[in-house]
Amino acid sequence: MADDGNDLTPTMRRLLGDLADDLTHLETRIAVISREIDALAACSDVARRLKTIPGIGALGATALLAAVGAGHQFTKARDLAAWLGLVPRQHSSGGKQTLLGISKRGNPYIRRLLIHGARSCVLHLDRSRDRLGRWIDQLQQRMHPNKVTVALAAKIARIAWVVVLTKPGALYERRDPAMT
Repeated sequence: MADDGNDLTPTMRRLLGDLADDLTHLETRIAVISREIDALAACSDVARRLKTIPGIGALGATALLAAVGAGHQFTKARDLAAWLGLVPRQHSSGGKQTLLGISKRGNPYIRRLLIHGARSCVLHLDRSRDRLGRWIDQLQQRMHPNKVTVALAAKIARIAWVVVLTKPGALYERRDPAMT
């Protein structure tokens, strides 16, 4: 924009300068809010334990903690996954069970965070060092990658309920697959 030799008019230079200033301001605000969320997650013991689960970061941990709390309203881990809308919708009658797509009920924001975290795990998780690796490999052999991602998001939600929310002091252990 500083080069006068290009074909930009003075009005266009001013508009692009204003847009660049707006973008810089937004990036600064995002960085400040991200640091606040990281500090909030670092202060909470439960949020720190949630962050040990693959696919859950500071944003996901604080959002899950804010929405679910202690998790005592759910009797089992599948209830949390169902509340988030990560389990198949059922249409069963006459003894014949039919499973449809995910129900998409519950909290769409937390579901989105868990699905994005699961997608990251499917792409980047060290499968040789984490016990979820073998499970993901087996699913990928027989399912579409999007189904694998949603199944992993449901598993992450179940792990969060079982390991962290209902057992004080418990952490997710990244055990070697040979040890399981």
